[in-house]
Amino acid sequence: MTVDNDLGEAGRTGLRARKKLATREALSRAALRLALERGLENVRVDEIAAAAGVSPRTFNNYFSSREEAICFLGVQRAQRIGRALRARPADEPLDEAIGNAMAQEYAGHAEPDKVAMRMLVSEPGLRGEFLKGIVSLEEPLAEAIAARTGTDAERDLFPRVLAAAVSSAARTATGHYLRTDTTAPFATVVREAISVIAPAARAYGGGRE
Repeated sequence: MTVDNDLGEAGRTGLRARKKLATREALSRAALRLALERGLENVRVDEIAAAAGVSPRTFNNYFSSREEAICFLGVQRAQRIGRALRARPADEPLDEAIGNAMAQEYAGHAEPDKVAMRMLVSEPGLRGEFLKGIVSLEEPLAEAIAARTGTDAERDLFPRVLAAAVSSAARTATGHYLRTDTTAPFATVVREAISVIAPAARAYGGGRE
C-alpha cells in the first residue's frame, strides 16, 4: 500500500491521485460509520466496499484490513498538519506556528466525534492502528519544522525530537479529552498540550532567519 505517496501526489493536484485519495476517503468513512453502527466485530470488508460503492477487490488494493481503513483519516490528517505548518507565516514563533497548525485541523466542523475517538482508543483491534496514525504525524512535522528552522530532518536531532514531542502531546491530549469531563473543544485541548512543550521550540528560535 502507498498511502503516503498517494497523499503527496494528491497535494500536487494530479487527477489520478485525487481520484485514488477520494476512494480511500470514501472507504475509510464507510468503515468508520459501519463500525460505529454495528461494532467492529460485525463489519466485513465486502460490506465496507459496498457502502463505498466499490468492489471488495478495490478495498484490498487500498487497505490491508478494516482497521487500517478506519484509521486512515488520521494518517491523512497528519499530512495536512505538516502542510499547514509549512504554510504558517515565516516570522511566526515556532511554538505558535505548531499550535496554530494543529488547532486549525481540529477547529469548527473538524471537531472530532468523541464516540468515534473513544472507539479508536479502546477497541483492541483499532488501538494499534490509531496509535500508528498519531506517530505518522512525526515525519511530516519533522520535515516542516526543519524547513522553518533551516535544519535537516535527516541529519539534525532537533526537528525529529520536537516532532516526536508534538506527537506525544497529541496522544496525551486525546486521552485527556476522553478521560475528563472537559467541555473545551478538542482544538483548545491540543493547543494547551502543545503549550507545555513550547519552551523547547522557543529556545531554538522562532521563524526563519
